[in-house]
Formats: sequence, C-alpha cells, structure tokens
Amino acid sequence: MQSMNIGIAGAGLLGRLVAWTLAHAGHRVSVFDPAAGPEPRFDGRGAAGFTAAGMLSPMAERETAEADVAHRGWQSIERWQEITDRLSQASPGVPKLFVRQGSLLVAHGSDQGAARRVLARLVDGSEPSAEAQPQALDAAALAQLEPSLHGTLGRLHAWLLAGEAHIDTVRTLLRLHDDAPAVQWHWAQAVQHIQPGQLDGRPYDWVFDLRGVGAKASCAVRGVRGEMVWLHAPGLGLNRPVRLLHPRHRVYVVPRPDDVVLVGASEIETEDRSPMSLRSAVELMAAAHSVLPALAESRILRMDTNLRPALPDHRPQCHVEPGLVRINGLYRHGWLLAPSLVDEALGQIGLLT
Repeated sequence: MQSMNIGIAGAGLLGRLVAWTLAHAGHRVSVFDPAAGPEPRFDGRGAAGFTAAGMLSPMAERETAEADVAHRGWQSIERWQEITDRLSQASPGVPKLFVRQGSLLVAHGSDQGAARRVLARLVDGSEPSAEAQPQALDAAALAQLEPSLHGTLGRLHAWLLAGEAHIDTVRTLLRLHDDAPAVQWHWAQAVQHIQPGQLDGRPYDWVFDLRGVGAKASCAVRGVRGEMVWLHAPGLGLNRPVRLLHPRHRVYVVPRPDDVVLVGASEIETEDRSPMSLRSAVELMAAAHSVLPALAESRILRMDTNLRPALPDHRPQCHVEPGLVRINGLYRHGWLLAPSLVDEALGQIGLLT
C-alpha cells in the first residue's frame, strides 16, 4: 500500500487509535491537540477517554442503545483483544490492559421487578452465542465468582453477562501514544479550520476530525457529563465490572490494577465541567457500598468529571468524503464502539486492508 500523509485533529481515544493503527500500517501521521501532552488530566478538561471506566458491555448497553450498537460492541471486544495483545507485547511486565471474564448485573430484592424489565430488553438476537445470554446466579454461584459482592439490604439478585469485558482506559491511552513513536504529536495546538486535505492550511492526503466536543463549530455535538469516583480498596478482590440495577440509579463499579476500583454513573444532561457535587458523590458511593460492603474502608483517590460527545440522536456518526473523515457522537459508548468505527472508516477509504 502506498504510504499516505495523514493529519489528525484530536488526540483522545479515536485520535490515538487512528494514529497508532495508521502508523503501524506505514503511513506518515501528524496529530494536533490542545492538551499540553499525552498524560491524563482529571480536571474535566482533558480527553474524555481518560474519564471512562472502560466497560465493554454490548449486552448491558442494550437497555438504552439500539441493536447495531451491540453488534459493533461485540466486534470491538475482539479488536480490543488484538490491539491490547500487541500493546502488551511491546511493553512486557505491565499490568493487563484487557480482561474478558464477563460482567455482572445485580439488584436488591426490592428492585427485582425493575431489574427483570431491564433484562427483558437486553436480548435481541445480536449476541454472538447462546452463552452470551444473561445467566441468573444463585447465592452460591455469586459467592464463588465474586466473594465480596453481597447486599447490605438482604440477598442480591445477580446475572452474569458472559463474553463482556473491561479495559484499563488510562494505561491503554498511554500505550497507544508510546507505541506509536513515528507519529508526530503536536501538543498545545488546537486545530481551528478543517477542510478536505487540510488542517489549518497544512496539506495532507487524508484529514481526520476526531475532536469530540471540540468539534462544536463543525457539527451539532454537545457535551454530556459523566462522573466517576476512584477508590483504593485493598483486599476487595473484585474481578468483574458490576452494574447495579435500581429504579433511580445506574451505578457501576469496575476493578483496575493496584487495588483500585472506579465507581461511576452513566450520564447527566449538562455541559457543566465543575467538580463533583456532594450529592453525586454520596449517592454514587452509597449505592456502591450497598452491594460491596467492604468498600466502607476504601480511600477516595479522586473524583473525576468530564464531558462525552453526543449528537442529537445519541448515535455515532462517521462521515467520509474525499480527503476527509469525521467521526463523532460516541456518547457513553466511546470505548465500546471506537475500534469498530475506526476499522469501518479506514476500510472504506482504503487505508486498512
């Protein structure tokens, strides 16, 4: 394949994944981003991909998302396995970036009816196998899978979503940057004008607009707030992401290496980038504690907020014209959809064989 000169606006999840993929395919890649450097920042102003728990849950997302989102999600899980394997080979000895042991849905006894209504919406035939159906767990099976998971309000109802996975978002974003040394990274340079084949007047064979909320001047994208608490919980031993099904809260708890767990909520319709409120923090941590009592002695490392890019229909958009690709609107599904969308766009323009 002929080597192309590629310009990318945005060094978040999509920007780093496209840059890494094309650099390893032998193309010349330049990336422009307003951030000071590749490291994460947790003040609500950095790349949204850092403020993500990294749940790869195509079935669980069927509660609110359409079937094609789940289909792309299953594709992306396979691709993330391949991508993280390559990243880990390039940096042996680092913690695992990707874990595929399924995820858990749990509900308190009083919420069982609401939970079953959610479960009825999850299965639509897009699952890759019969084993991917929600599997009800009795108390003994749940205790064997996750000994630390039990309710403070009585017995928990639980379902295993086999085949789902989770990914260490922060380490993966750093590895995508570090494993693409041939890429020219232009930090502290926000792109203002994008045209086919041009970024701020610089000529390229192909230009990618992957700026997320930063692309407001070019499309109807808006920011949707996400909130997350980082906890240090030695000895918790949680292995899988857990979602609490509750009539009012959609709270998740996701394990990370080094005894860290993330507690978050899905979305809040506001573009407020301010720090987390006391009410949000209390509700998140109380909900997590209600299913993981051992969290009572955990320590708060940080409270993180950021804006996720969403379009009016809450669906991702991939626009391709000669010399220009725009991908945006990944909403709460950034990590779940990114590899599928990137592969489709690169295949469409002939940059991925």
